[in-house]
Amino acid sequence: MIVFPNCKINLGLHVTNRRADGFHDLETVFYPLSVNDALEVISPGTLQFGSSGIAVPGNAHDNLCLKAFHLLQKDFPTLPRVNIHLHKHIPIGAGLGGGSADAAFMLQLLNNKSQLGLSEAQLIDYAAQLGSDCPFFIANKPCYATGRGEVLEPITLDLSGYSFLLVHPGIHVSTSWAFKQLTPQLPAYALREKIQLPVAAWKGVISNDFEEPVFQAHPVLAGIKEKMYMGGAVYATMSGSGSAVVGIFPKNKIADILWDASYRVFKIR
Repeated sequence: MIVFPNCKINLGLHVTNRRADGFHDLETVFYPLSVNDALEVISPGTLQFGSSGIAVPGNAHDNLCLKAFHLLQKDFPTLPRVNIHLHKHIPIGAGLGGGSADAAFMLQLLNNKSQLGLSEAQLIDYAAQLGSDCPFFIANKPCYATGRGEVLEPITLDLSGYSFLLVHPGIHVSTSWAFKQLTPQLPAYALREKIQLPVAAWKGVISNDFEEPVFQAHPVLAGIKEKMYMGGAVYATMSGSGSAVVGIFPKNKIADILWDASYRVFKIR
């Protein structure tokens, strides 16, 4: 069985509070985009994990897909062992949630393949144990998110009339470093309200708290955002704590912008 985990972008991101558990409260809007990995599970297997495409860092035994399997196995001891292959296409460490998507899709795949009968709410509970972004990929539709990002409120946000340009220059931004650069504070107006404005009115209104420190450390990212506006984007932003930058353009009006050959560029029309 093969599934195709997609990425997400953040439309607005505010860090509002540092919690006693060391995490941060935030508010953001998650929006799914069709840049995809490919995740294949074969059973019966010997519980092996392999990957291709973009190199997956770290020990294979620590991969979130395997962690998702073990998490379900605790409650379903007879869950058949499987062989897992992940073809990685979503840039890693780019603020796009690719690893979280892989884990969430793994939970859903195992639920369907082994007929575990888990509801969406139950899958979201499992996903929250794997990472703050993981629950979103169970819902996988536009959501206003609070808490650590796991408290989700579906919203009406239809961007089908626009095209997207996603650019990743290969820069890695440490999430822990990025959080240390911020002083949490509540925004004057909740993002839930601002996101309902026309997309053409988002520029200068819907912002990402991480942009200022990350752009100072990596000016090339600010340059990518500016080139998108010069090329006709109605809105552009860095996703998450970086370093992917996304531009929203009128449908099929993405400009032919020249990018460095080392950048990964995705056009979603």
